[in-house]
Amino acid sequence: MPLSIAIVAGTGSLGLGLALRWAQAGEKVLLGSRTLDKARSAADRVREAVPGCDVEALLYADAVQQAPVVVLALPLAARIATLKLLKNYWQADAVLVETAVPLERAVGGRLSHILPLWEGSAAEQSARYVPDTVRVTAALHSVSAKSLHDIEQPVKSDVLVVGDDREARRITASLISNIPGARTIDAGPLENARYAEHLAALLIALNLRHEVESSGVRFTGLPDFEDGA
Repeated sequence: MPLSIAIVAGTGSLGLGLALRWAQAGEKVLLGSRTLDKARSAADRVREAVPGCDVEALLYADAVQQAPVVVLALPLAARIATLKLLKNYWQADAVLVETAVPLERAVGGRLSHILPLWEGSAAEQSARYVPDTVRVTAALHSVSAKSLHDIEQPVKSDVLVVGDDREARRITASLISNIPGARTIDAGPLENARYAEHLAALLIALNLRHEVESSGVRFTGLPDFEDGA
C-alpha cells in the first residue's frame, strides 16, 4: 500500500510539481495549504493532469497529522513559523523531507548566493523545530520545479539524500526514485545538507551565467542509492 505523502505548501511551484509526479506514480498525496480554497484548486489541477489519482486537499496541520512522510516545500522565510505551528501534529517516527536552499534572495539579496545559517543548513535548522521523534532528511535541492511540472518528460537529475536516520534516507530515496529520471544517491548524515544546498546555489549561478535552465545535475562515477548502501 502506498504511503501517504503530505506536501506542506503543495500549492506552490515545487510542491505542486512534486504532487503531480507522485500522483502519476500512484502515491497518495495530501496537498497542504494555509487555506482550503488554495488546496482544493491545486488538487483539481493534479486530478486534471493525472485522472484517477489519489489526491486530497487539506490544511497544513491536517495533512501533517495524517502522513508518515511530510515534504516541506515552503519558502525559506516561512519555514520556522510554520514548523512551530505544526509541532503538536506530527506522527511518531514521521519523516520530514526538507527541500529548501537558503538563498540571499529571501532577504533581498542575490539569487545565486547562499544565506549563511548558524545551524549550518536549512535542514539542520528545521530539525530544531520538530519533535525529537521526527526523522529529518533533505533532498531535491537541484531539481527544478519546471522539470517536475512537465510530467511527459523525465527530470534527468541525480538527487543527493541526506539524513541521520538510515531508514528515513531509504524511505525518502524510494519516493524520489518513483519520479522518472531521478537517481538517488545516499549522501550521508544531515550535516551534509549544507554541501547539497551550496551545490544547488552553484548550479543556479552557472545557469544564470550561461543563460540556461538546468533540470538538475548528473554525477558520474557515483553508485546509486542501493548500490552505495
